[in-house]
Amino acid sequence: MKKPTLLFSALLLFFNLFSQQQIIKNLFFDGQNRNYIVYIPSSYDGTTQVPLVFNFHGGGGTSSDFLNYENDMRPIADTANFIAVYPQAAVDPTDGSNSWLHKTPTTHNDVNFIEAIIDTLSYDYNIDNDRVYACGYSEGGIFSYELGCRLNNRIAGFASVSGSMLVDAFRVSYYNLGNCSPIHPTAVLLIPGTSDFSPHSSYSGLQPYYMSVNEITTYWANHNNTNTNPTVTSVPNTNTSDGSTVEMRIWENGDNCVAVQELKVINGGHDWPGSSGNMDINASQEIWKFLSKYDVNGLINCGSTNLFNSYTNKFEIFPNPFTDLLTIKFNTKKELNFEIFSSFGRIVMTGNVNNNDVIDLSVLEPQVYILKIDGNSHKLIKK
Repeated sequence: MKKPTLLFSALLLFFNLFSQQQIIKNLFFDGQNRNYIVYIPSSYDGTTQVPLVFNFHGGGGTSSDFLNYENDMRPIADTANFIAVYPQAAVDPTDGSNSWLHKTPTTHNDVNFIEAIIDTLSYDYNIDNDRVYACGYSEGGIFSYELGCRLNNRIAGFASVSGSMLVDAFRVSYYNLGNCSPIHPTAVLLIPGTSDFSPHSSYSGLQPYYMSVNEITTYWANHNNTNTNPTVTSVPNTNTSDGSTVEMRIWENGDNCVAVQELKVINGGHDWPGSSGNMDINASQEIWKFLSKYDVNGLINCGSTNLFNSYTNKFEIFPNPFTDLLTIKFNTKKELNFEIFSSFGRIVMTGNVNNNDVIDLSVLEPQVYILKIDGNSHKLIKK
């Protein structure tokens, strides 16, 4: 009578072990054999859709070292039930380093590689494609911004630790990638150090290549139409010997309840908090805590989605993208004031419009702008 019970227990043990896996997968992409580590949590059973979290190592690094020594998402995945992915960057033939953004001239484009991984894993597993997230360290953080810019239709939100964002002019002139062009309200978390002296992640930026932290938060706050000023709070200084403290800055009340959050590590260096440098926060935990609240539609269970949709009902702005002339229609007879902001948050034009007026914007350079009118914000793209 005990044999069936023993057999059942053995089968149960087998399936429990099978459900918790760490696999190195291979993908032949763009003429190269590429690989990536996939961690399947013990809670995954295939019956429920689960989120996907990409983790990108720094330039010159490896996916296995990033997993084992800096950003171990496995314990979080086990409790939160998501699949963690650690892709390996390809070797840049110009200098022999593992890199997400190869030096020009190159046709290498790892954004397409990541989309191929999403498609592959969506076939192999029950993935919630509305909840695909990205995070990275150093150059991996820069690459996370690129996914937010260039694979925005597949990425719900992203986080960058000790990594900056490319200036649009540099993205266009050097990489020939076009301007950053997100298409939906996007949750963004950045964890920079004020004493990070890496040229790729300096808090003050490195023009004309990398944006400053203030320029980055302004860009994404404008895109998401959040509050202009952040709410600032001090994080408890639980480790007084690490030489740094943390200040939380959050821009809230964006479209579809999306927020932009900065965990500013004061006196922090080129680190992954929780593993190196600051120990008041754990970057891996903070990333999941923030990103998990969002999907591609904004904050999960956001109560203001209808309010966001009402903006497009009230205003008609066309053509968009535009070349020189822009027509604005709205449902009121009064004259309205408008302001146009650059992607860095600088006012480039102001004026007044009546219903069905045509605005001449020929003086503006081709890029992404934010039009603010009657308390609403609209993204404009000049070709």
